[in-house]
Amino acid sequence: MKNNWRFDSFVYALTDLVANQDITNAEQREAFILKQGQRLLSDLILHDDWLPTEFAKSSESRYQQYLLYCDPLERFSVVSFVWAAGQQTPIHDHSVWGIIGVLRGLEICQEYSRDDQTGQLIETKRHSLKAGEIDLVSPRLGDIHRVSNGLDDANSISIHVYGANIGQVSRHTYSLSNSAITTFVSGYDNA
Repeated sequence: MKNNWRFDSFVYALTDLVANQDITNAEQREAFILKQGQRLLSDLILHDDWLPTEFAKSSESRYQQYLLYCDPLERFSVVSFVWAAGQQTPIHDHSVWGIIGVLRGLEICQEYSRDDQTGQLIETKRHSLKAGEIDLVSPRLGDIHRVSNGLDDANSISIHVYGANIGQVSRHTYSLSNSAITTFVSGYDNA
């Protein structure tokens, strides 16, 4: 890591942000964290000189999820996702707030919601994120999506900040074909 001070400064600022106890209403607190956290992550991903090489490596078999930092109280975690060409996630949720910023490449996000009557997933929005752009997720804003590498010939890397130790959170994948919901815990691809 050439400029580890850049990432360290980001973590310190994020720690101060989530430790702020001035807002007790959960919805207002989440909105505040997402707004301010988006600004912090935007500043971090404007610079591509801090991510260690070992957390930017792709795998032919599947996208990689590397833990960069987990708050000791598990109030948030920071993760790098590395996508080789053609790779994508299953349709999944997070169950916590998240801020996603693209560091390199291009990502395609397909957002879904569940029909209350049938339980079927409906694609509600599709958008792309270029390097430097940010996306937000939470159960309140919309939390079910599939993410794909938007490049056919190169890796894409995004930095994710979640409101928990996301590798240990019980989450769900969703099937488009039969509305099945499966529980999973993602873990991390590094020790």
